[in-house]
Amino acid sequence: MMNAMGEEPLRLMLYDRTCKGRFPMPGLTSAWRVGGRLYSSLRRIDDWYGAATWAEGLEWLVERAQTQPIAELQFWGHGEWGCAFIEEEKLEISALEPKHWLHRRLVALRSRFVPGGDALWWFRTCETIGKKIGHDFARAWTRFFDVRVAGHTHAINVLQSGLHVLAPGEEPTWPETEGIEPGAPRAKDSSVLAPSTITCLHGALPKELR
Repeated sequence: MMNAMGEEPLRLMLYDRTCKGRFPMPGLTSAWRVGGRLYSSLRRIDDWYGAATWAEGLEWLVERAQTQPIAELQFWGHGEWGCAFIEEEKLEISALEPKHWLHRRLVALRSRFVPGGDALWWFRTCETIGKKIGHDFARAWTRFFDVRVAGHTHAINVLQSGLHVLAPGEEPTWPETEGIEPGAPRAKDSSVLAPSTITCLHGALPKELR
């Protein structure tokens, strides 16, 4: 759907550029950067950017979408239950509160999404929507931004398991226990036998989740 200026809505990718690893092993930033180039060359995204802080990343998104609304935003980075990281900075439910230092930028970004609840914010991060805190995060994000939220309940790598989508006004239907290893500090690794598994080469949600 084109906007009033006759331009297509944007599909954008934001990633954490700080995960550089230790010599001689490259960090995940290298993989995310390659993914951005690949997705761009395949025309799965319209633009992509690596940020060192959430403030920098959010400001880029707001600036990039000045004249074209955002139809889809993918964030590639680290995550834990109920949050996503750029370096050590957490993006979590508290960021939606007026006194939070990121709140003003998130309000500005909210106005950049395609209206009507059809836009998508996809957290391609480990375990962000797992457990009760992940349910709460997904629910709060849909209500604040009026967008669909996608995320994963498992630790992700080449395989990305536990992919679920929540639309505005909906309640999470995936189990709070999905991807949980009792007593373990992190979620289970993704696997071909885990629920709702895709690979890092999937550039769009599976048809059954759209």
